[in-house]
Amino acid sequence: MGESRHHRSRQELQPGGAQPSSPVQTGPNASHQRQNPQLCPTDTPRVCLSYSRQWCMWSLMGVSIFYRRCPATSRFLASYPATPSGAEPTSLVPVAGTCVPHSQAQGGSGPRMHCNTEGEWMVPVGGCTCDAGYEPNQNSSACLPCQVGFYKAFAGAVPCSECPANSRTGLEASKVCECRSGSYRAPGDANNTACTGPPSAPVSLSWEYESTEGGVSVRWKPPLEMGGRSEVWYNVVCRICPSATNTPPSACSWCGETVTYTPSQTGLRQNKITLNNLLTRVTYLIQVQAMNDVSALSPFPPQSASINFTTSQSVPSEVPMLHQLSKAPDSITLSWPQPDRPNGDILEYQLRYYDKGSDENSAMSVFSETNTMTVPALIPGSIYAFQIRARNERGFGPYSHTIYFSTLAMEEQSRRIQNRLPLLVGSVMGGAAFLLVVVAIVIVFVFRSKRRESHYSDRLQRYITNRAGVKYYVDPSTYEDPSEAVKEFAREIDPAHLKIEEVIGAAQFGEVSRGRYRPLGRKEVLVAVKTLRWGVTERERGVFLSEAGVLGQFDHPNVLKLEGVITHNPPERIITEFMENGPLDAFLRENEDQFSVLQLVGMVRGVGAGMRYLSERNFVHRDLAARNVLVNSNLVCKVSDFGLSRLMRGLDHNMPTYTASLGSKIPVRWTAPEAFQHRKFSSASDVWSFGILMWEVMSYGERPYWDMSNQEVMKAVVDQYRLPPPNGCPPALHALMLQCWQADRQDRPGFDSLLSSLDRLIRHPASLKAEHARPTQPLLSPTPTDLSSVTTVSEWLTALRMDRYRDEFERAQLLSLERVSLLTMEDVQALGVNLIGHQRKIVNAAQQLRTHLTQGQVEV
Repeated sequence: MGESRHHRSRQELQPGGAQPSSPVQTGPNASHQRQNPQLCPTDTPRVCLSYSRQWCMWSLMGVSIFYRRCPATSRFLASYPATPSGAEPTSLVPVAGTCVPHSQAQGGSGPRMHCNTEGEWMVPVGGCTCDAGYEPNQNSSACLPCQVGFYKAFAGAVPCSECPANSRTGLEASKVCECRSGSYRAPGDANNTACTGPPSAPVSLSWEYESTEGGVSVRWKPPLEMGGRSEVWYNVVCRICPSATNTPPSACSWCGETVTYTPSQTGLRQNKITLNNLLTRVTYLIQVQAMNDVSALSPFPPQSASINFTTSQSVPSEVPMLHQLSKAPDSITLSWPQPDRPNGDILEYQLRYYDKGSDENSAMSVFSETNTMTVPALIPGSIYAFQIRARNERGFGPYSHTIYFSTLAMEEQSRRIQNRLPLLVGSVMGGAAFLLVVVAIVIVFVFRSKRRESHYSDRLQRYITNRAGVKYYVDPSTYEDPSEAVKEFAREIDPAHLKIEEVIGAAQFGEVSRGRYRPLGRKEVLVAVKTLRWGVTERERGVFLSEAGVLGQFDHPNVLKLEGVITHNPPERIITEFMENGPLDAFLRENEDQFSVLQLVGMVRGVGAGMRYLSERNFVHRDLAARNVLVNSNLVCKVSDFGLSRLMRGLDHNMPTYTASLGSKIPVRWTAPEAFQHRKFSSASDVWSFGILMWEVMSYGERPYWDMSNQEVMKAVVDQYRLPPPNGCPPALHALMLQCWQADRQDRPGFDSLLSSLDRLIRHPASLKAEHARPTQPLLSPTPTDLSSVTTVSEWLTALRMDRYRDEFERAQLLSLERVSLLTMEDVQALGVNLIGHQRKIVNAAQQLRTHLTQGQVEV
């Protein structure tokens, strides 16, 4: 409602320059007249009114003065002052409003209302809205702050909202709710969303061997607590541990770059990963971390679950095929070849079968320890699906592809019997005649053979022992005719199954080719074919064939595999598995610095495994060198070239020996001193050669003893000079080499001990990180006598016969063997040792001391 203001007065108002007013009506009925006065100008805040009348007498009885105004008010969060109404009946006075505290105008012109003649507000234009952190009261006259626990993120007329889950406010008028401790918002999350946390650890970790490549798959289930988010991914951490039980992750080392991960090691969106290129007989610790979009915001490491396992040999590869040998109405007899990669001894086969018309879940399984099996209790005239897989120590390999065979229908069985009846009668009569002939031949043969003893069987029997089921190596040179050894130990191959592709090299007695061999019932394989050239002597032919007689006795993953021989159809050939990367020394030279130390040690370990297998069979190689080790596409190293191999004999079962004849060729740089001095070869001399091979591997195929002559090499070895560590060679590995190069063969470790040492180094990759620098001298001088008894610098100098420099060492504060082991040529010169011979002797002895100390620190 509008407001009125009035004032009544009996006093006559003094004219003050007012304009003349209009005449006032007079008469009896004109006692009360209403007249609007004229405003007169004034310099004061007062209102001056003047009334005047002409041509008549009148008196002013009273004056009533009033006006209307719109009262002060607050509407739509804007304040408006009291405003007088307009002069005209239709006047609308525009009034600009002011936004209440903690609010802002809507639009660009600000809030406005209009005051009409009646003193009423009307026609509002625009308005105000509360700022972020404030909400309007019930009548929209003020903006109140959001209470604690509530927030308002933007300006508007909406009320404050309660904080989302896992968030809070500490003050009133909050624009955003802060996340509680342990909860976060991802960079892409809006401020009005709930705070979330990292997921809990994955659950139900399990592992299994994935394939024939030695891979291991690890599976898990999603976290039980997702942290309030929907997304989750996984990172996998791989470590190598010293033992399989109770080993904290801090005691384990990283797996390194050799292990590969499928599909990837980080950012996994699936619940499975496959790890390949794992080492054998090594304990792995696999940690699976669960991550989401806020994991990176947490100061704590991701929640993870772990599982450990120890690798062994791989499971067998897939059985390539199944053959149906025979079928009957109620049974089928099947056979199959051994898997291409048995990866050890096959313990049994599992044959899985089911009726083709039924569900696969109804499949039955039968087991066999041989390569044939008759499946009984089948339905006549039915088709069955068959799958087979092999098991070794590791476990079962994958199933083969499904193959279908049908049983014989009863009608067909009856028809076959009728058709075969005449044939059966004839066969019986012919068989009887044949049997008579065979009996006659046997009688003649037995009569003649009694006059000569079969030396082959006796010789073979001498090398069979019941001890642990070991079959000793039989030296083909003990046969009068080497071809007899080939017949006994090698398989004759049908030339029709062999296809020569190209010549890839030359051998001592002919050329070497690459070919393809498809044995009956097996898939085609790449092979290397050694062909005996025309015109060789009988002795050369015997040497050529003796290699097949040797290879045919061995079956080990790190010994070259003999596929067979061709001796019935000239030219004579030896067929072995094909090794794609060729000789180890050339392969390393072509790929210098391309492998990690762990990979190189893995190659050395493979050769050591092959040599342990050979030494257990009383076999001495006599020519072990990197050139006689072949490498396949998977970097598996296999011992080959058995041209100098021999059987070891002797009364001492701990050190059987082969004595070479005078004039025998000896590879001096790889040969132990007792071998080139006294022609005594044993497993210990092969260990010496293995140490040289280790040196070749770590130097990427460098020539041992460089350009020294054979005479210089022999003199240096006899004087107990040894090869220095190759550049970058870990001290622990060079310490193993020095053990192999002990002058007394009884002091050298066996291959079994060497393999254990290599396995320990592989399980402790940290011990392979320290590297030797290239020594300043070509050869290491002899190690001081009984270094194990040297405990002080003074004793060390006395052992060197360099105690004259004791004072110089004390002045330089060289009081510990560890500091002395780090001496360089410059350091020795700075000590005041002026004689060049003494300088070299001290530096070389320091290098030997460093190796000795490292050997004591690292378990090898």
